[in-house]
Amino acid sequence: MTKQDFLKTPVEHIDFKKIDPTYLVEAMSKMSFSSRDLARAADIYVRMLSEKESTVILTLAGSTSAAGCMQVYVDLVKNKMVDVIVATGASIVDMDFFEALGFKHYIGTPWVDDNQLRELHIDRIYDTFIDEDELKECDIIIAKIADSIEPKPYSSREFIQLMGKYLSEVGAKKKDSLVQVAHEAGVPIFCPAFSDSSAGFGLVYHQYHHPDKHVSIDSVKDFLELTKIKMAAGTTGLLMIGGGVPKNFAQDTVVAAEVLDKEVPMHKYAVQITVADVRDGACSSSTLKEASSWGKVETTFEQMVYAEATLVLPLIAAHAYRSGVWHNRKQHRWADYLNKQ
Repeated sequence: MTKQDFLKTPVEHIDFKKIDPTYLVEAMSKMSFSSRDLARAADIYVRMLSEKESTVILTLAGSTSAAGCMQVYVDLVKNKMVDVIVATGASIVDMDFFEALGFKHYIGTPWVDDNQLRELHIDRIYDTFIDEDELKECDIIIAKIADSIEPKPYSSREFIQLMGKYLSEVGAKKKDSLVQVAHEAGVPIFCPAFSDSSAGFGLVYHQYHHPDKHVSIDSVKDFLELTKIKMAAGTTGLLMIGGGVPKNFAQDTVVAAEVLDKEVPMHKYAVQITVADVRDGACSSSTLKEASSWGKVETTFEQMVYAEATLVLPLIAAHAYRSGVWHNRKQHRWADYLNKQ
C-alpha cells in the first residue's frame, strides 16, 4: 500500500449543535452505573454555566481533538460555554493548529504494520493516522513565529495567542480553529507542558539557530497567570477531559493562591471524564473527592464519569447547549485581563 492509500479518508469532527439528547440524558438520570454518572455530570455542567459570574475552565488531555471532538471545543468557546482552556501541547498544536494550516487527520486502524507506517512517514494515534511530513511543516511555522517576535521568555498562553494572531492575519486554511477562535474571543489557552508537542520541535529549531537570543516558554508564568484568573474570578467550574498535567494545573490554582496569602474558594463545580483507574493512587491525577482533601475542589457538585470521552462529551455538550443557559452568559475575555497585567 502507498502513503495515499493510508491517508485517504479524513476524520470528520462532530457538530454537537445538531444533537438533541434531552430525552436520553433525562432517562439516564433514572438509570444506574455510568449512565446516571453521565446525567449528573451533564446537570453539573449546566449548573456551572447558569451561575452568574462563574468562570468555566476546560482542561484537555489525550487525543480527543484528533479523534473527532475538535469542533466540540471550538463551539464551546464560540457559544460562551468555556472561559479558560488548559491543555496538552499536542491537543493545541499537533491537532488543532495543525488542521488550521490545512492538514488533516485520517481514519486508520490499529491493525496495521507500524514498521511500514514508519517507512511511509505516517504516525498513528490508535486508529487515526497523521502525515509526519506535514507535522514537520507545522514545526517550522512555529519556529517562524518565534523568529518574528522579541527574543524573551513567554508564557505558553502568550505564545499561543500569537499563534492565533498568525492564523487571523496570515490566513488560516481552515477557519475557526480552536487557537484562532479562542484568540478572537479573548479565551486564554495554557499548555503547561508546551514543549511536549510539535511546538517543542519548532522551538528547538528556533533556539538551535538563535543560541544567544531566543524565545523560551516560562511554565511558572503560566501558573501565575492562571492563578491570577482564579483570584479574580471567584466562582469557578472545571470541565475536565482526561486528567494529567492540565487537570492538576487548573486545580492547583487554589493552593497557589493560598501560598500568595490570598483566600479564594475551592472550585465549586467539577466534572471529569476519564478511563483511568483509581487503584494505583493516580486516576490521572486523583479523583475529585480526593482533590477535596487538598483543598482544590468542593464535593457538592463534583462527578467522575468513567467512560471514553468521545462517547460522552458530545452528549454533555449538546445537553448544555440545548438548555440555552449559555445565552445569558457574558464573555469574560480573561486573555484581555492578563494582557493588561
